[in-house]
Amino acid sequence: MAASSSLMLTRKRFFSNRSLFQSPPFTHIKTYPSIPSGRHCCYRHHANHSTISSFLSRSRQRHQSQAPRAHSFSSPFSSSSSSSSSTLAGQRLHRVGFISWYLGMLKSRPVLTKSFTCSLIYTVSDLSSQTLSLPSSSPYDYVRMSRMAGYGLLILGPTMHLWFNFMSKIVPGRDLLTTVKKMVLGQTVYGPIMTVVFFSVNSALQGEDGREIIARLKRDLLPTLLNGAMYWPLCDFITYKFIPVHLQPLVSNSFSFVWTVYMTYMASLAKASPE
Repeated sequence: MAASSSLMLTRKRFFSNRSLFQSPPFTHIKTYPSIPSGRHCCYRHHANHSTISSFLSRSRQRHQSQAPRAHSFSSPFSSSSSSSSSTLAGQRLHRVGFISWYLGMLKSRPVLTKSFTCSLIYTVSDLSSQTLSLPSSSPYDYVRMSRMAGYGLLILGPTMHLWFNFMSKIVPGRDLLTTVKKMVLGQTVYGPIMTVVFFSVNSALQGEDGREIIARLKRDLLPTLLNGAMYWPLCDFITYKFIPVHLQPLVSNSFSFVWTVYMTYMASLAKASPE
């Protein structure tokens, strides 16, 4: 009886507190009249999520639609820039390869390389001189051009190699006093000798006899030497002061381009009448 009475008392207390289950425990949550509180919160959360999802999807579509256009717009420029850079790189490699080959030839076959270089410069110089002096309707004198090319190949090229090597042995160094000594020797020894040889050989190849050659030297030698004294000292100073011995003939030939235009013009003048 005691046990059953305690059980009845417990059940009575339990059912007396049914109001806990009839009213919501969180009465501070604001509700809307048409929609219960729980459904309203879920609805607002679902609406925000839908808005964000639609914004992300539109952004993704816009990016995908613009990406191919940007790629197609930039691809011609990128391809052209890459092709131009590859072309420039190829030209640089070609130049470096030619310079390396030329320097190697100067070491292995110095006389032959310097002779062919001098012949090429004399050929181009004579063609330039003919272009400047002859009328536009006149054809080029290829016999005259061949004489100049042969002089550079057989006479001037080998002698320049020997002269610069000789100067580096008897007057070594690159200080100012040594450079001036080389310049003086070049203007008083090598220059006059090679000018006489140039006029004599060219006149002989044109069929002039000894008297005509001497008459030409009397007429043209002194003016040529005076003009050379105004042109060559600066060229010789740069060559002897700053250029290594094995490259001095090449640099001197480069300076002689303008001078050779003048020399070939002087050599093409009419014969001098012997007295």
